[in-house]
Amino acid sequence: MNHQASKKSNVTKWLFDNVIYVFLVLLVIGIIVASPDFLSVTNLINILSQSSSRIIIALGMAGILITAGTDLSAGRMVGLAAVISASLLQASDYAYRMYPHLPQLPLFVPILLAMVITGIIGALNGIIVAKLNVPPFIATLGMMITVYGLNSMYFDRPPYGAQPIGGLNQAFTTFAQRGIPIGNYEIPYLIFYAIIFTIFIWILWNKTQFGKNMYAIGGNPEAAKVSGVNVTKYLILIYTLAGVLYGFSGTLEAGRVGSATNNTGNMYELDAIAACVVGGVSLSGGIGTVPGVITGVLIFQIINYGLAFLGVSPYIQYIVKGAIIVIAVAFDMRKHAKKK
Repeated sequence: MNHQASKKSNVTKWLFDNVIYVFLVLLVIGIIVASPDFLSVTNLINILSQSSSRIIIALGMAGILITAGTDLSAGRMVGLAAVISASLLQASDYAYRMYPHLPQLPLFVPILLAMVITGIIGALNGIIVAKLNVPPFIATLGMMITVYGLNSMYFDRPPYGAQPIGGLNQAFTTFAQRGIPIGNYEIPYLIFYAIIFTIFIWILWNKTQFGKNMYAIGGNPEAAKVSGVNVTKYLILIYTLAGVLYGFSGTLEAGRVGSATNNTGNMYELDAIAACVVGGVSLSGGIGTVPGVITGVLIFQIINYGLAFLGVSPYIQYIVKGAIIVIAVAFDMRKHAKKK
């Protein structure tokens, strides 16, 4: 009896710890049953492609969440990077160029510039949080509004006003839209970019002092400080790295869509936070893995793509997404409370 009770207890505990995954798997199964055509190589490639830039954003966000922080400015940084890169990579023969006399720049120059700018903004977030002791929610909320204002001023340029920045040069669109032919399919470059950043972040988190200190800060910042960890320095580095990742993702979004506006990336930070929490990153800090983050992003993208594939109203999609976020956070907080 004791053995049976223990076994039942273990099953109950497993279901409690993984209820969000069970719910999401059932939802995906429901989508597949409703439309078996959903299971196709083309759809899989589309899901992975659409997930790629979101994965890069989520990896930046996850590092901050592991330190028990948050970053509400992520989406606006994505938008800023998209606008900057698009404005500097328009085709030379496009009639509505933002800079009509600007020579055709090498592809990597505007991309690196966008990443540097968002990296600096990320560093400012880190300084405000670590040095001024402003709560991350408030610090990044203020930065979110500030970045949107700056981006809108840059975007709303004379003489054309606030019109989407299009006419991107071929090198830029090829960078974000094309892929490598494999058999009858083309695997988008976006997927390979996401894989490269995933490997880089996994090594950074698991094989370097940076990663060890990041988890230590998230677990107990005071204990980390006593152990000799420069908490201020590492928090600034973590927020800076996140900013750089948002910047690269923003350039990918501009190239993938073929244009950019000051609203590119809007609300991406909430999707990233939700994907991280679904993937096992604790909002209480100190817990999170790269595979978990990737899983969270893919689950969300499969659900988004699947519901759209079935023709479900976008309004219902928002309701489903909101419910998933609330359930995931509620169970995360309960797990953390039980451990305490």
